[in-house]
Amino acid sequence: MIAGIDLGSNSFHMVVARVVGGRLHVIDRMREVVRLAAGLDERRQLKPEAKSRALACLKRFGQRLRGMPASSVLAVGTNTFRQARKVRPFLQQAERALGHDIEVLAGREEARLIYLGVAHDLPDAGGRRLVVDIGGGSTECIIGERFDPVEADSLYMGCVAWSMRFFPEGRIREKSMREAEIAAGIELQPIQRRYRELGWKQCIGSSGTALHIESILRANGFSNDGITAKGLARLRRELVAAGRLDELRLRALEPDRLAVLPGGLAILSAIFEGLRIKRMRVSNGALREGLLYELVGRFRHEDVRDQTIARLAEQHHVDLEQASRVEQVAVRLLAQTEHGELGAEAEETRRTLSWAARLHEIGLSIAYAGYHKHSAYLVTHADMPGFSRDDQQELAAIILGHRRRLPTAAFDELPSERKERALHLCLALRLAVCLNRSRSQARLPVPRVEVRGRRWELGFDRRWLDQHPLTKADLREEAGRFEDAGLELRIH
Repeated sequence: MIAGIDLGSNSFHMVVARVVGGRLHVIDRMREVVRLAAGLDERRQLKPEAKSRALACLKRFGQRLRGMPASSVLAVGTNTFRQARKVRPFLQQAERALGHDIEVLAGREEARLIYLGVAHDLPDAGGRRLVVDIGGGSTECIIGERFDPVEADSLYMGCVAWSMRFFPEGRIREKSMREAEIAAGIELQPIQRRYRELGWKQCIGSSGTALHIESILRANGFSNDGITAKGLARLRRELVAAGRLDELRLRALEPDRLAVLPGGLAILSAIFEGLRIKRMRVSNGALREGLLYELVGRFRHEDVRDQTIARLAEQHHVDLEQASRVEQVAVRLLAQTEHGELGAEAEETRRTLSWAARLHEIGLSIAYAGYHKHSAYLVTHADMPGFSRDDQQELAAIILGHRRRLPTAAFDELPSERKERALHLCLALRLAVCLNRSRSQARLPVPRVEVRGRRWELGFDRRWLDQHPLTKADLREEAGRFEDAGLELRIH
C-alpha cells in the first residue's frame, strides 16, 4: 500500500492505493476543507485557528496511515507552506500529527507532479496537452507530451487568495470581478506568449476549481461539453447579477467550495482569455495522484531524481569518473557507520550522499576559486524535479561543506531531523574527496571507520599511508578543520 497526501491551500487530500502488477487500485480517499491560505495574517504568519484546523485534520489522516512505512507515504505542502513566515515550528507539529515527514514543494515541482497525476488519468491521444490547476494559493500551468512536462510554471494566484482579496464577505460586483480578472491576466503575462507559441492539442483542467465550475456549467445547461468561454461568461453574469454568494441560485453548487468560487472563476476566465482557450476538459487526476505515481516510479527504480542529478552533471560538464570514485569511497565509509545500516531510511540516506558526490564539482563550470560555494548555490537555486526545497537545502549544505571550513551555520538552518544526518554525510564526503585528491584510477583502500558521537576514527595500513604523504598531510589538515567545528578526527 502507498499513500499520497496533498496539503493544499484550500483543502487537504489523502488517497491510499494498492500497487498490483504495477497498477494502482485506490482503496481509500479523504478530503477536508482546511482553508489554510485564509489563515494567513497580515504578516503572512498562520493564525492559531488555522493551525488547529490543520492539525486536527492531520491527526485523522495519521490514524489512517498508522503502520505504513515511511517509504510508502509521500506528504507534501504547497503554496501556503511556501509563503508562510516562521512556518518551521508548525511544520514539525504537523509531521508529528501525521506521523510522517512533510516535504514543502517548490512551485515547478508541484506543477510537474500535477501533470504526472493528470497524464495517468487520461488516455494517450498523442500531441501536447495544456494542464491548468487552480489551487487555493497558486495556479499551475503545464504543457507536456505523454508523461513528460515540456513547460511548467507556478503563478501566484489562487481561488482562496483571489476571493479574499476581491470578493470580501461574498460580495460580487462587476467592478471587483473585472479587477480580479485584470490582476490574474497580469500574473499570466510572463508565460502566455511562450505557451501560445508552443501550442497544444488538448486543454485539461484539474483539481477543485475546474471540477466545480464544469459541474455547475453542465448542471445548469451553460455548457454540455466541458468548460467553454461562453459557459464561463454565462456563469460570470449569474454571479454578478446575484451580487452576493448567499443570493446565488444555481444547481450543483458545493457548499464547501462556494466561498472560493468567484476568485476561481475570475482566474479561469483570465486564463481562457490570455491563452485563447476554446474548450477545457476536466480530469480527476491531480497532485495527490501524481504523488502516488512518483512513489511507484521510485519502487521501480525509475526515480526522476536520478534523472535530475544526471542532467545537472551533464549540463555542468562534471568529471563523471572522478565523481564516481568519490561516490564509491563515500558510500563505503558511510556503510561502516550507524547511518549505513540496512533499511529504507538508510537507503535514502545513501542515495543522498551519492547525489551529493555526483554534484560536488558542478561549481567548477563557473570557477575553481570557491567552487564548493558555486556548487552549493547551483543546487540551492536550480530547478530540480523530484526534490523538495528541504532536499535541495540539505544537498547544498553537504556540498558546501565538502572542502575548506565546515559551514556549521548552513547545517543549523536545516530542519532539526536533517541536521545531524547532513553533517554526517558531509564528513563522509569530505574524507572521500580528500582520499581521491590525486584523481587516480588506481583502486583506493578504504580505511576502517568508527564513529563515536562527534569523534571519527580512521584506521589505515601504515605502509600505505607512508607511501602517500600528500594524503597524510591532507588528513592532518582535515583534523584541524574538524576541531574548528567542534569535532574530532583521529588517524590510526
